[in-house]
Amino acid sequence: MDEALRLLLLLALLPPSLRGQDLSVEECCDKGVEWAITNRICASLPLISESRECSMTQVQCCRSQLEKQSCSDGVEFANAREECDSHIAKNSTCEAEYFKTCCYCCLLGKAAQVQGQSCEPNPKMGYQCGIVFKTCCGKGQEGIDLSISDYPPKKEPVDISKEELDQEDPYLHDGCRGGGPCSQQCRDTGSSYVCSCFVGYQLQPDGITCEDINECITGTHNCGIGQTCVNTLGSFRCQRDTSCGTGYELTDDSRCKDIDECETGTHNCPPDFICQNTPGSFRCRPKLQCMSGFIQDALGNCIDINECLSTNMPCPAGQICINTDGSFTCQRISPSCGRGYHLNEDGTRCVDVDECSSSNQPCGEGHVCINAPGNYRCECKAGYSFDVISRTCIDINECRRYPGRLCAHKCENTPGSYYCTCTMGFKLSADGRSCEDLNECESNPCSQECANVYGSYQCYCRRGFQLSDIDGISCEDIDECALPTGGHICSFRCVNIPGSFQCTCPSTGYRLAPNARNCQDIDECVAESHNCSFNETCFNIQGGFRCLSLECPENYRKSGDTRCERLPCNENKECQSLPLRITYYHLSFPTNIQVPTDIFRMGPSNAVPGDKIQLSITSGNQEGFFTTKKVNNHSGLVVMQRQITEPRDLLLTIQMRLSRHGTVNTFIAKLFIFVSAQL
Repeated sequence: MDEALRLLLLLALLPPSLRGQDLSVEECCDKGVEWAITNRICASLPLISESRECSMTQVQCCRSQLEKQSCSDGVEFANAREECDSHIAKNSTCEAEYFKTCCYCCLLGKAAQVQGQSCEPNPKMGYQCGIVFKTCCGKGQEGIDLSISDYPPKKEPVDISKEELDQEDPYLHDGCRGGGPCSQQCRDTGSSYVCSCFVGYQLQPDGITCEDINECITGTHNCGIGQTCVNTLGSFRCQRDTSCGTGYELTDDSRCKDIDECETGTHNCPPDFICQNTPGSFRCRPKLQCMSGFIQDALGNCIDINECLSTNMPCPAGQICINTDGSFTCQRISPSCGRGYHLNEDGTRCVDVDECSSSNQPCGEGHVCINAPGNYRCECKAGYSFDVISRTCIDINECRRYPGRLCAHKCENTPGSYYCTCTMGFKLSADGRSCEDLNECESNPCSQECANVYGSYQCYCRRGFQLSDIDGISCEDIDECALPTGGHICSFRCVNIPGSFQCTCPSTGYRLAPNARNCQDIDECVAESHNCSFNETCFNIQGGFRCLSLECPENYRKSGDTRCERLPCNENKECQSLPLRITYYHLSFPTNIQVPTDIFRMGPSNAVPGDKIQLSITSGNQEGFFTTKKVNNHSGLVVMQRQITEPRDLLLTIQMRLSRHGTVNTFIAKLFIFVSAQL
């Protein structure tokens, strides 16, 4: 922090009772300007009064004068050197910035003059830079006039309009020009201004002055346990409550720092010792160093190290350590061993001799040599017993000695041992005695499926096959179509395949149903797989379709897809005898349907009391398959009285004579009957 500003802030903290008598603002400012001119620095500015206002004025005027001087120096440097970067600042960073700002702005003004550009500065360059730019650009005129001083040269009054004045000085109406009325920060809003404070200050009710925030009182500090909050201007600091202890000192930021006693000279090491600093203390090390194998005591004497007493044995196993002056020696130990023992490879101790491991077999064949410490003994092998007569080891027949106790199924004796076997369908368990079921199905003995049973296995076949009576292993296909019920499996035709069967349908007109047994008729009219022309109507029948076309006879007109109406007769008696309406119908059914069966009903659409009808088949019934039957006075039926045994197409003409109110009218129904083969 700048020294003058720090003094100013400290004075601001003094109570009014400790401040001196206030001087005038002019006197305080003159002292600050005089000090800046004489010393060109404000860091050690002597304050002439303890008054807060006077001290602030003195510091501000000193700094303002330094800014002017630094700016003038920058302009002179630019005029003399034509560059600014080689200047080395001798004062504070702020003064160097003022110097370079004015130097750069002057170079810009001179460049504008050389290039023949306007000397009017860009307002965005700033107020002070604009004045320097305009001054250096007009250097060709009489002298250089820096109008950045607080004391500009006096000029004759000239009448200037408000518009010209605004164009001459774009910052003229800036409410915050020169800092404005605010004590810290000012922001111009166009019609007014708004004051604000730095961090650590709060705006007073007057909206202009700023007052320090005491973070220690408001509790907005972050001091930890063992620290005391101390308020400062615009901030605070945390001070340690307790001392750091011997060998440490407290720093300005309340931290404990080690004291280097060797550097400060506060140690008490003798002249023959060297001081070595340690955290919180120091050590005195002798300047004379001992040779290897010795250690120095507190007085600097060299004392021999007894390496034989160290935790890590310096000598290998089987050797003894002997201490010497500054070193040690190792001496080998040579013990003597008795019968049945010998020295180990290191020669440090006696170990047992394993007589049984020699190649001459001290016990002979049929015996087992058992080593013991310093000796050995001979015994019969497992599975043998010692015969006192022959003095030899003979085989033990375990199967005979322990019948039914060693093996689950069969026991077979061997020299010195035995082994167990199992009957067919079983295998020996891991214990070598028990028998467990053998899963013969793992070797795939069956042609299809195998089921393991205890001690054996059973073959069986998948659906659609049967087990062969010859070998009981192979599977033979079952011909489902040849079975007594085979004719009822499929609705049309049954085809046998290995293990199953398939139902088929006629090659055209049908498809297999989802149940894979019945045949479904294909509606070619809906599927649009027919070949009927545009003028024809597709009519679906079982297993096929028909293309039908409706053409009305002479004196008739078409009144619908299946109806022809008689044209007006105009008193033509021959025309009046014709039927009023001809309607076409289409029927489809399979062959061999049960008879008698009603296939068609005919009557007036609106019955009136007193109506009488007469129904007759006028054509198409040469073979007598059909007949008519009267139901009542206004309704009749067409009945199929004989079975049709083969597919065929028939056209019946049905005439209905309607008598109503003494008038008789005739109606014709054309029945297209399509009989298809029954599957």
